[in-house]
Amino acid sequence: MTKGKLDPHQSKQKGAPISLKGTFIAVMLLGVFILISWFALYALFLSR
Repeated sequence: MTKGKLDPHQSKQKGAPISLKGTFIAVMLLGVFILISWFALYALFLSR
């Protein structure tokens, strides 16, 4: 009866797991950029 329906919780990809290494690197770079920007603006604030 429900053989044709797909379980929404099942993964559509049955191969190797997805590598999130690139995503992790992008998030880390974004975090470093935000930190550098924050410290640069704080230094600018202190110098005035």
